[in-house]
Amino acid sequence: MVQTKSQKLSASLEDYLEAIFNLAGESNIARSKDIAKLLGVAKPSVTGALKHLAKKGLVNYQPYGYVTLTDSGVAEAARVARKHNIIKSFLVNILGIDAELAQEAACKAEHALGPAVVSRLLDFTDFITQTSRNGSDVADKFKRFRKGRRKGSRKQISKQPRK
Repeated sequence: MVQTKSQKLSASLEDYLEAIFNLAGESNIARSKDIAKLLGVAKPSVTGALKHLAKKGLVNYQPYGYVTLTDSGVAEAARVARKHNIIKSFLVNILGIDAELAQEAACKAEHALGPAVVSRLLDFTDFITQTSRNGSDVADKFKRFRKGRRKGSRKQISKQPRK
């Protein structure tokens, strides 16, 4: 059974798919025990998830064998991974959040934010990056703004002229 656009994956199944995608790397295979270790879950949980993903036509799975993504699985996993990376990049590069904290937050947010929000985040990140290449580093200005707030200079910030 091949996945259709109307078929939704739960947040948990998206996590499994993304884990397989990340583990497979160049070898194109993953092992159940590695998936369990990466996600911090029990092996029987992995088995159940792999059975669901196989029914949806996203993975090739046989008990005690390697796990591979189908073409549909690669496409869906790449979509999930891209969404995660966009959110993490925004948190780290634009908001200046620590990479480890951003990783955790991106894992949580990627399931809650719909495609329209993620697309807008990507557009904004691209805009900020392009603006910075043209000589106006908005992300850096934001970091300085935040640093000023932490130093207690709220009065100075509020007195700046508004545009």
